[in-house]
Amino acid sequence: MSPFKNVEQADYLYTTKYLSMTNNDILKKIRIALSLRDEDMLHILSLADFKITKGALNDLFRHEDHPGFVEAGDQVLRNFLNGLIIYKRGPLETSKNK
Repeated sequence: MSPFKNVEQADYLYTTKYLSMTNNDILKKIRIALSLRDEDMLHILSLADFKITKGALNDLFRHEDHPGFVEAGDQVLRNFLNGLIIYKRGPLETSKNK
């Protein structure tokens, strides 16, 4: 006997558990895709005026079952993405007409 009431409930639970990505997953995938090291990640975060230690950064990349695992909040991901924009494109140019 299935613990699910219907197929839709089973599909929803499977989708939310196995197919949704956490902020930690997103950071890991970006880190791998761009071949970023710890120093690069720290530099990118500092470009967005976000300070984090190397140890705290490594806690974000631990396995979820590890006792030292820390869930990355929205603020960490937001600042990383803003810093990544600066890292890749350069700082925002100010308009001289204003």
